[in-house]
Amino acid sequence: MSASNITLTHPAVFLLMGIPGLEHLHVWISIPFCSAYTLALLGNCTLFFIIQADAALHEPMYLFLAMLAAIDLVLSSTALPKMLGIFWFRDREINFYACLVQMFFLHSFSIMESAVLLAMAFDRYVAICKPLHYSTILTGPLITKIGLAAVTRAVTLMTPLPFLLRRFHYCRGPVIAHCYCEHMAVVRLACGDTRFNNIYGLAVAMFIVVLDLLFVILSYIFILQAVLQLASQEARYKAFGTCVSHIGAILAFYTPVVISSVMHRVARQAAPHVHILLANFYLLFPPMVNPIIYGVKTKQIRERVLGLFLRKDV
Repeated sequence: MSASNITLTHPAVFLLMGIPGLEHLHVWISIPFCSAYTLALLGNCTLFFIIQADAALHEPMYLFLAMLAAIDLVLSSTALPKMLGIFWFRDREINFYACLVQMFFLHSFSIMESAVLLAMAFDRYVAICKPLHYSTILTGPLITKIGLAAVTRAVTLMTPLPFLLRRFHYCRGPVIAHCYCEHMAVVRLACGDTRFNNIYGLAVAMFIVVLDLLFVILSYIFILQAVLQLASQEARYKAFGTCVSHIGAILAFYTPVVISSVMHRVARQAAPHVHILLANFYLLFPPMVNPIIYGVKTKQIRERVLGLFLRKDV
């Protein structure tokens, strides 16, 4: 009896609309999406392989970069294959539990990415402000603990969501006005009191963005102070140059978040596809550009990538 009651409270499948209002352009929209996903796969796989294969790159900065590449691979691969299926084959059905799993992975790995970017800011702070103690502070065990802490925090914060969503009755139909299963898009279909979900989702988002970004900004305030105290201008450029790639990754990750948040509050009357395109941009842009940023700006990575392709040519 109880089992049948549970199955009746939610639909067997949800229907993902893709980008509402732009259905007739789905095939054309898929071209940049597919291109971005291909670049993300190639870039992050190459980055991860190079760091994993070269013992000389098993240093804190590159280990964090390998973590970032792995997270970006999972993050983009969780949503893009299904999204392209919607655009190309109109494959809009997604199993209820598959939807919850997709939502869990998307939000969890976004939180992990924020944590790794914060860890990379700490790495730059130690490298510039405490260079003599760099190897004694950022040891292998500490890096492992930081990685485990990033995973634990994300899983702990996101585990309640699937269980909270499972208890609702979905009386507003099975159609999700989105390209993937995003928490609030699913909550909008639920009946009953969803205030806790709304508050919890907002609180987690604010906690992650505000807290992590605050510590990143504090790290760079200390870094800037240390850089300005260096004697020569050349030393200042060299020290700050080691942070350029990380600043680029920070901007790539947080800028779409801030723009999307502002748009939701300032342009509430904007067409739904505007908000969905921004959400997709947030999902695609960091995994695509992070390998490019680090490949171009980091000499050691650039040399390994060039060496890899030159060997193939020979």
